[in-house]
Order: sequence, then structure tokens, then C-alpha cells
Amino acid sequence: MMIDLTHTLTTSTEAPMSIWPGHPTLEMTKVARIPEQDANVTLISLGSHTGTHIDAPNHFIADGLTVDKYDLTKLVGRALVVDVRGKKAREMITWEDMQKWEGEMHEGVIVLICTGWSQYWGKENYEEHPFMDSDAAKKLMETGVRVIGCDTLSPDNICSPECKVHKVILGAGGMIAENLRGLEEVLTLKNPIVSLLPLKLDSCDGSPIRAIAWSAGDI
Repeated sequence: MMIDLTHTLTTSTEAPMSIWPGHPTLEMTKVARIPEQDANVTLISLGSHTGTHIDAPNHFIADGLTVDKYDLTKLVGRALVVDVRGKKAREMITWEDMQKWEGEMHEGVIVLICTGWSQYWGKENYEEHPFMDSDAAKKLMETGVRVIGCDTLSPDNICSPECKVHKVILGAGGMIAENLRGLEEVLTLKNPIVSLLPLKLDSCDGSPIRAIAWSAGDI
């Protein structure tokens, strides 16, 4: 069984997308259309951090790696889901909340923070998600983990301009996948594997991804 961890990119007003304040919105324009032309072609305009996407170190670190230079082997691997669905709006996720999974955290493991907040995607309160404590991010990096994902707009508090968690993880050479969905389903998988591969965008700080998960041995 393969689980799609990706929100649909859409311009629909009936199913709106959540966007980081001030970032570009998605635009999709038909530039060729059947039957007027021989084929359908769509012009797509979006930000590098639109929808389900991944942040490269260069997003916050001036000389950090860009998505086209990052080691792809680090973005496909064993997934460890940290279940913190009991957290309330704008509540901090501390190391104490994550510590019971510490024994499974090591280099090569991709840690997915499941808050359950993807249910609010496209709604006003999506921005009120729980967020990670920067000290927890430091502890996580000490375990050897370098790639994390979250089912929220950010692992940081959206009200905090410092984005300390981003700077800790990206500063350690890590990557952050944001706006994931369906992490609850990954909890049901035996030996889950996750793929968070970006587009190969030249010298870019981030990229939309088609995030998926499956059980090892199923594919």
C-alpha cells in the first residue's frame, strides 16, 4: 500500500490552499487547449515553498546547499513517526514529548512529526499549529537525524520571526518537509519508508514535492 502524503496544488476557491503569509500564490493558466490546439499545455507559477514542499539548507543559510545539490539518498529512507496529536493550538512540542522515540533516531532515519493539523489545511486555523521547541530540534540533530517532515505550515511558531528551528536543522545541513498530510496513516505501516524528492531546480532554496510512504517490502 502506498500512502500519498501530498496536498493537491489547486487554484480552486472551494478547496483553498494554505500559503505562508507573503509567499507567492499558485497560478495555473491554459496556454493551449484541445480542440483549439493539438494538445493541452498549462503555464504554472508558484513559489518554491508552495504546498507540500521541502526546504533546502539554502532557505535560511546563505552558503547552504540548494535542492539540486542535496544528496537524494537522504530523502528516501526509513520513516519514524513521532505522534504528538495531543498538542493544542500554538502549543510547544518539547524534547520530552519526543524522547520516548530517541532510541529509534539515528543517521538515515527521516523523522515525521504528526500533529494531526493537516485536517485544517486551507482553513484559517491551519496557521495555529503546534510548533517545535528549538532545544528539541538541537537534541534531534544530536541523534544524527538530518531530515524531518511535519504536517503543519512550519516546524516553527508562525508568530516567531526568528524561525529558530529552521536555522538549527538547516544549519546542521538538514532538510525540512512541510505541509505533509496523512501521517496518521503512516503510523499503521510496518517498517515505513518515505520519499521526499524535490524537483531538480537549479540553485533553488526549496521545491514542491510529491511525498509518499509505503511499507518496506511492498514495492
